Amino acid sequence: MTKIETQPWDIVDSLKTEEEMAAYLEAALEEGDVLLLLTALSDIARAKQMTSTLEEIALAINLK
Repeated sequence: MTKIETQPWDIVDSLKTEEEMAAYLEAALEEGDVLLLLTALSDIARAKQMTSTLEEIALAINLK
């Protein structure tokens, strides 16, 4: 039997722009699943926190 190797993946790593976040939220809304919508909102909140943190670091070291 062939062993399949997997790697961890987090959608937050793919949500880099407001447009990507909006498209993700729209897709979740289209499904009509409340749990999926709540998960998408949580993912977007985490992505925004990461973006905010990176911007703060860049400002702190004068990269921006």
